[in-house]
Amino acid sequence: MSLRVKLAVALVLLTTAATLAIGTWSYVGTADRLYAEIDRSLQEGATVVARPDPDVDHDSHGPALAAAGQEQVLGQTIAADGDIRSASNGVALPVEDIDREIAAGGDGAPAAVRRDVTIDGQPYRMLTTATSNGQGAVQTARSLSETLRVLESLRNFVIIAALVVIGGAAAAGWLIATQVTRRLVRLTRVAEEVADTGRLDIDVPVGGSDEAGRLGTAFNEMLSALGRSKDAQQRLVQDAGHELRTPLTSLRTNVSVLRRHGDLPPETKTRVLDDLDLETRELTTLVNELVELATDQRADETPEPLDLAALVERVAERARRRSGREIPVLVEPPSADSPVVVGGPLALERAVSNLLDNAAKFDTSGGPIDVSVAGGRVTVCDRGPGIDPADLPHVFDRFYRAVDARSRPGSGLGLSIVSDVARAHGGHAFATPRDGGGTCVGMEIPG
Repeated sequence: MSLRVKLAVALVLLTTAATLAIGTWSYVGTADRLYAEIDRSLQEGATVVARPDPDVDHDSHGPALAAAGQEQVLGQTIAADGDIRSASNGVALPVEDIDREIAAGGDGAPAAVRRDVTIDGQPYRMLTTATSNGQGAVQTARSLSETLRVLESLRNFVIIAALVVIGGAAAAGWLIATQVTRRLVRLTRVAEEVADTGRLDIDVPVGGSDEAGRLGTAFNEMLSALGRSKDAQQRLVQDAGHELRTPLTSLRTNVSVLRRHGDLPPETKTRVLDDLDLETRELTTLVNELVELATDQRADETPEPLDLAALVERVAERARRRSGREIPVLVEPPSADSPVVVGGPLALERAVSNLLDNAAKFDTSGGPIDVSVAGGRVTVCDRGPGIDPADLPHVFDRFYRAVDARSRPGSGLGLSIVSDVARAHGGHAFATPRDGGGTCVGMEIPG
């Protein structure tokens, strides 16, 4: 059963239940009021009938009842032995055992009883009540024909009204369900088309500010995000394939040289093996960085408060031992309170390590690599050849390498990872020329 049918059926059921409840309440309430009115008139008639001398055995109740406004009530008195003493208009009301018991009195006899009876084929409501002296009883009755006709008319009206309302509810429910689910049906078709074709450039024709409209907008944004992610993955694969070809080609060339010329001079053989070792390490670094970019392992870290200056100092110490370079770390401004940031320690350490490796790679002077920490800003300055102004906007692009740097080792992913880490922490990466030559590259994240 579709959602449209479910909504229409639910509306019809709710309307039917409400209509039947109101109709039943109206019918029962009206019946109670009518019967209560009849019982009141019977009680008043019994008072009128009880006034004449009960020993008078003639029709003396009709005029008295008419004078009291109870002309529709029939009256009758019965003696203690159950014999009828007088009746209205010559109409005898039925006398049963319960009536005789009331007329005879006694400790266990009820004071009054009401019941529906049939007189000459017509329905009546009858009241039997004991007289005040306990010697006999008074019976009053009133026809139910008019009351039953009113109730039958009301019942028929309720049934017809319920059928009309249910029919209208069915039509309105179907229209409402169609209108409500129309955009959901479109969205479902688009989702099925995306699942069948794999296309992510399909526009969802859903608008509005309600839940369906917001769902359509969110679905559009999701498709756009998936499309961008797919494009980024394709570019990553294409760029990675391009970057991998160079070290692989060099490896194949060197292996081929070794295989064809086993009697190479020692100097040449050493140079070839050094090239193999360098290309292997470069290939390993590239593969590791590609895996990190593809799996985004940094996203698994739980953010925590970090002493940024202490973190930078730890990374700088490892870089000193590895490279033998002088790497001073300056905290600006000098204070007893170190800058604190919230982030992933492994991700931030990797970003700082990439900044130091990048500086060491391009600065061949052997001089110090200056590192400064100011709040959430980490800056690494080298004394290398610098970066051409035309290349500055692209240094954080994946696999981008300036023309002057293409002959140097590297994958072109180090600074891209720095930029990704900075953005993941709500910040950004930057690169500027250094006064006196060289480049300052760093990142800034909220403190």
